[in-house]
Amino acid sequence: MEETARASGPHVAAVINTSPDTVDLLKDALEKAGLLVVTGYTHDIRDGSLDLRSFVTTHRPDVIVYDLAPPYDRNWAFLQHLRSTTLGGYRFVLTTANRRYVETLVGRDERVYEVVGKADDLDAIVQAVREAVRARDVSE
Repeated sequence: MEETARASGPHVAAVINTSPDTVDLLKDALEKAGLLVVTGYTHDIRDGSLDLRSFVTTHRPDVIVYDLAPPYDRNWAFLQHLRSTTLGGYRFVLTTANRRYVETLVGRDERVYEVVGKADDLDAIVQAVREAVRARDVSE
């Protein structure tokens, strides 16, 4: 029954970032685009104060907007670990200050839908999230 209610309701985007200001900007932009937005902070996941497994089980986001910040190699490894243990089937839109390097680091990972250069490029993020949601809907 919950699946049916969810299918007809708004799509859910999870925003995970280190900056409260960026989280607020992204949340506002995605809500204006008609998505339900849930938020979390990268440092809360790392220090264990946010149980990511419970977060995604409770909210079941259609897409996760995740900020990949420096040190890029370490944070990419951390995200890969999360995806192998908790976030297996989720699509990602990555934001980063160094798009070119992160695109090289990520390669052709099919679960990363888009790498957007800056978290404040709201139009590009909203568009990438919409496309990731559409792609998810088509694959189901």
